[in-house]
Amino acid sequence: MTEESEDAIRHIYEQWHETVVRRDIEGLMALYADDAILESPLVWAVQPDLGSGILRGKMAIGDFFAAGFRSPSNGLGRWYRTGIFFANGRQLIWEYPRATPDGDQIDLIEVMDVSGGVITHHRVYWGWVGFRTLSSLPAGAK
Repeated sequence: MTEESEDAIRHIYEQWHETVVRRDIEGLMALYADDAILESPLVWAVQPDLGSGILRGKMAIGDFFAAGFRSPSNGLGRWYRTGIFFANGRQLIWEYPRATPDGDQIDLIEVMDVSGGVITHHRVYWGWVGFRTLSSLPAGAK
């Protein structure tokens, strides 16, 4: 991994989390490529009319996050992580673990492909607590 790619990965790792916690949509969207892809079961749960859990393009991804930021009581807002991440210069991976110092939270794995210092493909994998939470939310009403 080059120093430049290592710096870009660390920047995305730190800024993605910080902008989500602050609900800073502009800062968050600055981390994504214009033609980025986001894949998550939450996309399908919130927008079942799409027929998939895939969003294409910064505008669609930004609209999705902005809607989520407006619904802070949806049960998806705890963001504890350990500070450990894995990267190879092209891909960044970290966990939001189920077990936290303050009890259970929704468990997620974030996987991001990075190119040119921005996220080009973002996949979110949900653990059993997250799946249980998604299953209890009414479709389209998150």
